[in-house]
Amino acid sequence: MIQTSGMQRRHFLSTLAAASAASSQTQERPNILWITCEDMSPSLGCYGDRNAVTPRLDAFADESLRYTCCWSNAPVCAPARTTIISGMYPPSLGAEHMRSQTRMGAGQKMFPQLLREAGYYTSNNSKEDYNIDLTGAVWDESSNKAHWRKRKDGQPFFAVFNFTITHESQIRTRPHKLRHDPAEVRIPAYHPDTPEVRQDWAQHYDNVNTMDGLSGKVLDELKADGLADNTIVFFYSDHGSGMPRSKRWPYNSGLRVPLIVHFPEKWKALATSEYKAGATTDRPVSFVDLAPTVLSLAGIPKPDYHQGFAFLGKAVEPRQAYVYGFRGRMDERYDMVRSVTDGRYVYLRHYMPHRIYAQHIAYMFETPTTRVWQKLFKEGKLTVSQQHFWKTKPAEELYDLQSDRDEVNNLAGQARMAPILAKLKNAQEDLATRIRDIGFLPENEIHDRAGSGAPYDAARKIANLPQIQAMAAETDPAKLAAGLKDPDSAVRYWAAMRHLIRQNAAPLRPLLQDPAPAVRIVAAEAIGRYGAPADLPAVLEVLVALADQDKHGIFVSLQALNAIDYLDQKALPVKTQLAALPKQKKGAIQKLNGYVPRLLETVLQDLP
Repeated sequence: MIQTSGMQRRHFLSTLAAASAASSQTQERPNILWITCEDMSPSLGCYGDRNAVTPRLDAFADESLRYTCCWSNAPVCAPARTTIISGMYPPSLGAEHMRSQTRMGAGQKMFPQLLREAGYYTSNNSKEDYNIDLTGAVWDESSNKAHWRKRKDGQPFFAVFNFTITHESQIRTRPHKLRHDPAEVRIPAYHPDTPEVRQDWAQHYDNVNTMDGLSGKVLDELKADGLADNTIVFFYSDHGSGMPRSKRWPYNSGLRVPLIVHFPEKWKALATSEYKAGATTDRPVSFVDLAPTVLSLAGIPKPDYHQGFAFLGKAVEPRQAYVYGFRGRMDERYDMVRSVTDGRYVYLRHYMPHRIYAQHIAYMFETPTTRVWQKLFKEGKLTVSQQHFWKTKPAEELYDLQSDRDEVNNLAGQARMAPILAKLKNAQEDLATRIRDIGFLPENEIHDRAGSGAPYDAARKIANLPQIQAMAAETDPAKLAAGLKDPDSAVRYWAAMRHLIRQNAAPLRPLLQDPAPAVRIVAAEAIGRYGAPADLPAVLEVLVALADQDKHGIFVSLQALNAIDYLDQKALPVKTQLAALPKQKKGAIQKLNGYVPRLLETVLQDLP
């Protein structure tokens, strides 16, 4: 028999006690389950939607707390999921653009990594779709077979189950035998009332009903495993409705999602005083708040880089006055919008108002509603509210959700609304300053300035970022003229953009030789559209050269092709050259590789 000293025995007992305490602490942490779906506004019976047939989630809501002002921050999947996984606004990460694929800053981690380090088993079933690279082990398993049942005995879990049946692509899948009566669905004021539109909306509600049953099965599994009494459950959608002018648009219609949270009796102390079975709260929350909230529920300190606020748990933070939205490049089309709401009023700032809302995005045009809507616009058969989507944008929009749920009556120009507009505008600008919104750089410069590092870190080295942000909204002619000669390319870019918006091409001729590709492109578009006809050959030479993605990269190519598309028939002399451009870029991220050929196809189709 091996003899041990008293010191050794005491050390052994101390180690055993510490291990036991750690195990006990781990076991005392709650399980957390997320049930999520895609492309769905609060289209549930429990949110008052009379078209929704959602008995399982309605029953779940009767035992839970419903949030009536939850925004996804982004109105499309990848940026929205980037917000969730990082706990940060993608415009601060250089990750606002669809499938932009960048990285988090030095030392920053995705929140499931922090859960794993604290002893949680993390499973994701199964969609990831982030705009930032995975670094290190984020999930114990991320697949269509991932499940809490694979954890160790006694190990707490964080599990995600995501259902894609409500996705935009499923709205337009044909053939489909409708269960909802198209005659009964509500058509928003901005959509035309046609059989195609009614079919799409009815099919959406069919899919919501299917998703409701799938969600119920997960809740049944939780109960069957004897875990319901020890698990906090969230239900939400990844952004608003997949129908056009909701998806991809940072209106309330594109950003508002259902959020229902259930606490079993054992963990009700982690809820707030608002929590009561079947109750609602108007506390403004958004996806940037989910990561700090989960960490708060798990008893894990919030990292200093998180930009959201915990709304549940031991480390619950004060109620915030606003939640925020954003829009960047959507697939092959560039745009830049920022939005904010206080729960009643919605404010949008358009930094590229010269682009129409309904820029041709190939994927969006697969939906029958989009095609018939455009057809009726061209035929002059739409109401004023329905025409809006096919025109250029005002610089600002302001809507009162209390009297205008569809956001079609813009109040931005009304004197009586000036104080409210100013308050929301200041909130939007304050956020851009606080998070150092690097989305004000042209997309290629976001990556170029970061080099092998992260855009988040690069943004903190741009001393004049406030000046760049200010130039994007500048109206003073003298400051715009000075901006064209600024040493910083992003300042020149926005000064040129403001001239393009104002249809003033005269001062931009020298910028056709600017060292920055983004500046040359904006100058070329402005001169091509509004300048002297004699300058058109030089304009086309600049744009066709920069449209070669093999030489200049996907982001410069996309920007150049967008400019060419807006030249319309003036681009006809270079049609053959455009057709000869490379359709793919070797070594490019695969999910980015489809955008240039899609846009090139559109451009060529529009040229006779």
